[in-house]
Amino acid sequence: MLRPVTDLSRAELAAWCEEHGQQPYRADQIRRWIFGKRVDAFEEMHDIPAALRTALAEEFRLFASTVVRHQVSRDGTEKLLLALHDGEHLECVLMREDDRRTVCISTQVGCAMGCVFCASGLEGVTRNLSMGEILDQVLRLDRVLGPDERITNVVVMGMGEPLANLKNLLPTLKTLNEKGAFGLGARRVTVSTVGLPDRMAELAKEKPAYNLAVSLHAPNDELRTQIVPVNKSIGLEAILQAADEYFDKTGRRVTYEYVLLAETNDRTEHARELASLLQKRNAHINVIPMNPVAPLDHHAPAMPRTQQFVETLRGLGVNVTVRKRKGADIDAACGQLRLRHEQSDDLVTLET
Repeated sequence: MLRPVTDLSRAELAAWCEEHGQQPYRADQIRRWIFGKRVDAFEEMHDIPAALRTALAEEFRLFASTVVRHQVSRDGTEKLLLALHDGEHLECVLMREDDRRTVCISTQVGCAMGCVFCASGLEGVTRNLSMGEILDQVLRLDRVLGPDERITNVVVMGMGEPLANLKNLLPTLKTLNEKGAFGLGARRVTVSTVGLPDRMAELAKEKPAYNLAVSLHAPNDELRTQIVPVNKSIGLEAILQAADEYFDKTGRRVTYEYVLLAETNDRTEHARELASLLQKRNAHINVIPMNPVAPLDHHAPAMPRTQQFVETLRGLGVNVTVRKRKGADIDAACGQLRLRHEQSDDLVTLET
């Protein structure tokens, strides 16, 4: 199986061009075609010498995946189920909101964190995605946009724990930011984590600094360990300290994500306890009503309970928003479409 060309950094692609008797600037031309001009084949790169296009096709694939299913929601959200070279599957999502076009991408096949509300981890983690496989999701979603639409934001909040695959995530973020590639400002890229303090510290060293979102989901260790089992070996204190240090080093306000689970973490006392943790921090809470996931017992609370939770936080001086539910009619919750595919054999590949 040929390697995806997106597994190569700009420097590596330039070196490959030199090995094939071409000037390094050819790498920039190739990358403009891939990331900027939405080509689907090397042969479409008409300002690249024919011999180099042939060499590219002989040694690389343009895409790291094939599209197995493409679903479109009534609200404009689009979701892709992608098949990888080894038969594994992953998901990515495009969300439309006014003039924003946000893509949500995955970093692992499955997930090892075990969050009780998430379909991604029901079958555990299989492996990390390569840089090319992560970038490929952005390429695929970029190609479902209309000719006048452009990706404005990337959130690394799909399947897997991003910081558990930091080795491949960091060069991916660099490519998203590079002017010769996607050219997205670092402020338009958000990395989510369940809270791995050592990896958070490593990410804080990166220049430019990206936005960080911590999946909190509970205001105390006892409850959080029930919801996020990996918390047992980490603890809220270490996570909050790492988040504080991230803010101190980068100047980027940390967002804390809180999935509301009915009769689990949605009571007024939970909101008060959460406020006590965060009200003295330069922090923002993103409250997320849970998307329904068929195999799981949890569900979102009724709207009045959600509103009471949010108003309690605001009354205690905490910055808070409620995330709009997107794509509820197309299995848009993380891992749902892959799970349904793994449990059935009725899906076929739509394109290669």
